[in-house]
Amino acid sequence: MNLKALTQSVILNNGVSMPIFGLGVWKTKSGKECTDAVLAALEAGYRHIDTAKIYGNEEDVGKAIRESGIPRNEIFVTTKLWNADQGKGKSRKALEGSLKSLGMDYVDLYLVHFPVASKRSDSWRELEKAYHDKLSRSIGVSNYTIRHLNELLRDAQITPAVNQVEFHPFLNQKDLLETCKKNKIQLEAYSPLAHGQKTNDPQIAAIAKKYGKTPAQILIRWSIEQNIVVIPKSVKKERILENSQVFDFKISPEDMGILSELDENFRTCWDPTDVD
Repeated sequence: MNLKALTQSVILNNGVSMPIFGLGVWKTKSGKECTDAVLAALEAGYRHIDTAKIYGNEEDVGKAIRESGIPRNEIFVTTKLWNADQGKGKSRKALEGSLKSLGMDYVDLYLVHFPVASKRSDSWRELEKAYHDKLSRSIGVSNYTIRHLNELLRDAQITPAVNQVEFHPFLNQKDLLETCKKNKIQLEAYSPLAHGQKTNDPQIAAIAKKYGKTPAQILIRWSIEQNIVVIPKSVKKERILENSQVFDFKISPEDMGILSELDENFRTCWDPTDVD
């Protein structure tokens, strides 16, 4: 296992280094399932773990990181501000609660989980203060459309470091990616495997066969080729290892073009486009 490859990183707009590849723990059951998954990932060389308060497994993530014996400063940890905790006077308390659950003094990235109407601006101001107080090394957003980003950028003192959204060849949000690049916001892809619903696509299968890789590995590599941070989720040790084996090949420009034309606006998660 090439551990160095798994720490390939991007540099965020505030200078913080973020591993381009990590483990997401959405829908990972609290308790043994989550701690075992995080431990398996860390053992395989992952150094980036993504959780959220609403997932109900922050405590398990913190426990696994401590049990791993790997120094805290070598692991990039993300958690998120849930909708019910948004708004003035609440967002910072939510972050402090997440830190307590994780058993940590800080997180590496704290995200506004969803652009809640009438509350997201106040939430962002509280995140800015928490950033200045070093409770999080960087702050960002999740599920923000171009419109939500433009609104935020008009008033923000700190430009979000990251926008985490559903992103894969079948939901290839090119305009959003370009907007993020233009504003030096790192795009991060969740559900990069479209929850396995497209792994049998014949074009994905053909390209996977050509490279001697699995369809999942092709989908993950497609994001990495575009310098997009990617956080596939799995609880199976063998799949966690398989997902990480994407740094020993590159997809040709021709095949990247084929993959990038598979877009059909296919969402497997929340659709934020209708949020005011």
